[in-house]
Amino acid sequence: MSSSKKDKRRQPPPDPTPLPGLIDAHTHLAACGGRTADDVSAILDHAEAVGVSHVVTVADDMVDARWALEAAHWDSRAFAAVGLHPTHAADLDDAARAELETMVLDERVVAIGETGLDYYWTTRSDDCADPAVQKDAFAWHIDLAKRTGKALMIHNREADRDLLDVLAAEGSPDTVVMHCFSGDRAIAAECVGRNYYLSFSGNVTFANSDELRAAADITPTRLMLAETDAPFLTPHPYRGQPNQSYCLPYTARGLAAVKGLADEEIAEILGANAARAYSLPLR
Repeated sequence: MSSSKKDKRRQPPPDPTPLPGLIDAHTHLAACGGRTADDVSAILDHAEAVGVSHVVTVADDMVDARWALEAAHWDSRAFAAVGLHPTHAADLDDAARAELETMVLDERVVAIGETGLDYYWTTRSDDCADPAVQKDAFAWHIDLAKRTGKALMIHNREADRDLLDVLAAEGSPDTVVMHCFSGDRAIAAECVGRNYYLSFSGNVTFANSDELRAAADITPTRLMLAETDAPFLTPHPYRGQPNQSYCLPYTARGLAAVKGLADEEIAEILGANAARAYSLPLR
């Protein structure tokens, strides 16, 4: 890669034209540099300036869970999801269970997750939990969501059938959010049939994502969310550059094009859906 291309990849995308009404359904504030109250405030100020009023910041491991909960108390525009990413499922020992059980009682925690199954990393990382351990941890998170009445935030990578089978066997909680949905239209149709929310990130705008756009096309607007998954999956044409919540309007406009709706209409729908899915106490 040339030095000019490398320099471009380090540059954050320009601000999109503001699109009021949006809520970032899934981001990682700590991974975006939000490790102090001032840093979180700066990230959320930037997002709010382009119409993204609130975010749900998400945990991968126990350290991230503590960061997410702190961020949600630092700034009223942030809410937290806490849980263990499936690659870290082996960390779900008694101490982690007890700490998560306490965390979810906090009013700033609006979801359990991200949890689920990830088969991609089982063959690529020695540190990734094996599928059996992932399934056990997933079942525990499902039960926690049902006991607390909070949304279940799903991570799924190359595990479509097993993941949906575990949810069916355990019994889904009232609200299931398929974070960063990346399945085909058949999986989308099955999720819609179960009344799950499908949350679309920047990859729905990628040039090679025709099947993902087909999945979005068959998803009823009432079950659609938009997220950044920042700092990952920056929308086209800025793929590979640093992502933050302020970039969400790019993805929302991509979804508007798929659904044949005005940008302002899709933003209103997506924001209202996020508020409903997570029972956000917006004031």
